Amino acid sequence: MNVIICPGIHEPKLTDSFIASLSLEDNSLVFPANHYPAYDSWHIYDWIQKQKLVSQELLFVTFSAGVVGGIGAAIALQLSGFKITAFIAIDGWGVPLFPMFPIYRLSHDHFTHWSSAILGAGDEGFYADPAKSHLELWSAPENCWGCRVSSKNQLISRCTARDYLKLLMSKTY
Repeated sequence: MNVIICPGIHEPKLTDSFIASLSLEDNSLVFPANHYPAYDSWHIYDWIQKQKLVSQELLFVTFSAGVVGGIGAAIALQLSGFKITAFIAIDGWGVPLFPMFPIYRLSHDHFTHWSSAILGAGDEGFYADPAKSHLELWSAPENCWGCRVSSKNQLISRCTARDYLKLLMSKTY
């Protein structure tokens, strides 16, 4: 399985911190959003096609503008024969998510979680409680406590964003 990370528009060191927090250094490919637009599906799709992948199975972890570009690329890749095991959208506010693979949303606060669900809640989700900043959810998920909730917004458990992400990744490997 290949873990594809699509960051947003921010300093690359924030993505480095995210990767270190989840211990993803050895098994992930990071889209170079500092060289190409994070929101551009075609660039992400083309970049993935040029990578040396270990399999045709892809797990997407996307953030902010990277959610915009990542969802289009994931759909196109699935249509071209790849298997998308899961699509994790971190603070993808305003991005419709209705594809034919598992979707998980993480949000920096309850309002963002609730209002994003209107455009596709996904299989389950997470929101920070107490609320955190948009960039802190990405750069320091270990510091973001919150609620893991079902697609019907029922509390499943309290955990950190990092623990929730690790749980999702363990489910899809």
